[in-house]
Amino acid sequence: MKKWYEQLFENYAEAYDREPFTQGTKGEVDFIEKEIKKDRAARILDIGCGTGRHALELARRGYRVVGVDFSAAQLARARSLAKAERLKVDFRRLDARRLKFRSAFDLALMICEGAFPLMETDGMNFEILKGAAQALKPGGKLIITTISVLFPLFHSVKDFLDSNTQGTGATEEGQSFDLMTFREKSLLTATDDAGKPIKLECDSRYYAPSEITWLLKSLGFTTVDIFGAKLGAFSRRDPLTADDFEMLVVARR
Repeated sequence: MKKWYEQLFENYAEAYDREPFTQGTKGEVDFIEKEIKKDRAARILDIGCGTGRHALELARRGYRVVGVDFSAAQLARARSLAKAERLKVDFRRLDARRLKFRSAFDLALMICEGAFPLMETDGMNFEILKGAAQALKPGGKLIITTISVLFPLFHSVKDFLDSNTQGTGATEEGQSFDLMTFREKSLLTATDDAGKPIKLECDSRYYAPSEITWLLKSLGFTTVDIFGAKLGAFSRRDPLTADDFEMLVVARR
């Protein structure tokens, strides 16, 4: 049986690109460029690239990018957009838990929960981080955003649950948050690209900054910096607070 994230992205590419949380791409790529000092010789891996919004914007700016995702529908849209603009991006259909790249990239990205942390077990999420780490050259950087457990821990349950679907094209019902596992479960209702309503039982893992730091340090990253993730305006000047739904993580091998 297909997992909820596989079902969601079976036919959810054009609708995905209309979501409010996908509209900050240029500002996010501005930050990515600063982190690699605008070195256009850098080779970049975009994990969970989806419809390719970050990969395509980087390609517009002259960077070499490989984008990987498991969704055929999202990759089809990414390739179509690249073709329309005559952009060269190497899009590949791969499972982020089983990446085979070794010391091949200067930068790896996982933005907007690209694969991590949607897996059903902590072990699977760790395999994604491990694959990203192994793909990097010595001195390479990893930039990810992931959902922060500080938000649900420091806000009322009602505020937390209300925030999850604010401004999105989807609705959630029956949410629950497990304080032992830091997992949120809910029933998601969305509309796919064919206009068909889909209902999915979702299960996402929230992480504490200390967990992310420990996981990345165990994979050989020498520095791990964590900030608040502001849509379209990533910055090292924004400390992570309990009001940030996502954290921005920058780590160096």
